[in-house]
Amino acid sequence: MTDRDLIMPSRRAMLGTAGRTLSLAGIAMVAGACTGVASKATADETDSDVQILNAAIALEHEGIAAYQIAATSGLLDPAVVDIGVTFQGHHKGHRDALVSAVQALGGVPAEAESLEHYATALDAASLTNQADVLKLALRLETGAANAYLGLIPALGTDYHQIAARMAGDEAYHAAILANALGEPIPVEPLIFG
Repeated sequence: MTDRDLIMPSRRAMLGTAGRTLSLAGIAMVAGACTGVASKATADETDSDVQILNAAIALEHEGIAAYQIAATSGLLDPAVVDIGVTFQGHHKGHRDALVSAVQALGGVPAEAESLEHYATALDAASLTNQADVLKLALRLETGAANAYLGLIPALGTDYHQIAARMAGDEAYHAAILANALGEPIPVEPLIFG
C-alpha cells in the first residue's frame, strides 16, 4: 500500500468502507435536489456511484421509518413529535434526491423494507421513554453525518455537493438532539468525520 492509497483510497475500497459505516449508522439523511446531472464517469464509476447512492437510499428509508416509529410510539411529547416529523421530512427529501441521482445514472433505486423490519433492526421494543428515543435518534443522526462525509470522496464529481449538503443536515439534526438531551458541547474540534 502506498502513501497515496492511504490518502486517496480507491472508489471500490471507499464503497466497502462507506457500506460498513452506513450499516453501523443505520439511519437517515436529508436535503437538496439532484436533478438530471449528466455524468462523464466511466461505466465502473457509474456502477460504483449507483451502489453507493443505493446504500444511502436504504438508510434514508430506515431513517424515515425510525421517525415514524418514534412518532407513533406514545413515548414523545407533542413538541418532540413535531420536530421528529420535520426531520423525517428532511429524510424524505434526501431519499427523493438520491432516487433522482440513481435514476439519472440509469440505476434502479433501493426499495424500502416494512416498518416491522425497521422496528426489529432498531430494537424499538427496548425504547421505554423519550430519552431512549432521543438517544437512538442522536446515534443514528451522528452516524448518518459521518457516513455522508465518508461518501464525499467515494462519489463521482457530480454528487459531491449533495453528499456534503446531506452531511450538513445530519449534523444539524444531531446538534438539535444533543441539545434536547442536555449533552455538553464537544470541547474538541472536528466533531464529525
